[in-house]
Amino acid sequence: MRLRCAVLDDFQNAALESADWSPVEDRVEIVVFRDHIADEDELAARLADFDIVVTLRERVPFPGTLLDRLPRLKLLIASGMRNSVIDYAAAERNGVTVCGTASSSAPPVELTWALLLGLARDLVTESTALRTGGPWQSTVGADLHGRRLGLLGLGKIGSRVARVGLAFGMQVSAWSQNLTKERADEAGVELAPSKEELLRGSDFVSIHLKLSDRTRGLLGPAELALLKPTAYLVNTSRAAIVDQDALLAALHEGRIAGAGIDVHDIEPLPADHPVRTAPRLLATPHLGYVSQANYATYYSHAVEDIQAFLAGEPVRRLG
Repeated sequence: MRLRCAVLDDFQNAALESADWSPVEDRVEIVVFRDHIADEDELAARLADFDIVVTLRERVPFPGTLLDRLPRLKLLIASGMRNSVIDYAAAERNGVTVCGTASSSAPPVELTWALLLGLARDLVTESTALRTGGPWQSTVGADLHGRRLGLLGLGKIGSRVARVGLAFGMQVSAWSQNLTKERADEAGVELAPSKEELLRGSDFVSIHLKLSDRTRGLLGPAELALLKPTAYLVNTSRAAIVDQDALLAALHEGRIAGAGIDVHDIEPLPADHPVRTAPRLLATPHLGYVSQANYATYYSHAVEDIQAFLAGEPVRRLG
């Protein structure tokens, strides 16, 4: 009897087209689900008859309370090599092998600049007006050249965002709790003396930090109040780094020029979520990692992970 593999949250119906699944199809039945289930009871019922689950990034949590209810599950594959919503101890206790895949930092860099440029030049407002018979040229775009880009985080993604900013002729500074002057110098950017100074002096602020106990709530009401009223904030990292209520208040009250957000406190967003109607906001549905090349990597590596598991030699193990 073939094993059964559930591929979760394939909203675009892209999983089967992004990789060649034929190497495992003789031993594994692949079942794709295009909807998202947030309720744990419903998810446990859906996955009860599956031996393998493939999940995208951190979209679906796998706490111990769920894993304990999936006695048939033997292999859990998550895209990327880091996942904070899987209870690895519970997986081990239940005999579940957890594996990952490679992931490129290029797509989130590109989306960061799509959001930043869209904000600076009011592209949504102007495009909507042009297509609906609205006013011709109703906004005056913000310049990038000569303006200051402040980066919270200068890792793989942040350093690539910095290079693009420098190419635009921007002044680029960066800060994080462990960032050194030597690392900043290597990236060709200034080391901000403090988080507060970076926020005060930047025209555009972009977040590129991992979510941890130290970064959760890093930008709260006091920090957002330091931003210039002409400043823009971009977050393609994790929603919990920014106090969401404080950000919405700053947008509604016009205390910052705008924000570009790709990550949210609830995903997918409920229909009545306040983010959907917030002013001065350019929001996307967590597209940072969603690209043809990344999906090809995720799903082809998922196939490889399944093959290796079936051969008794799991690869890219997590936890």
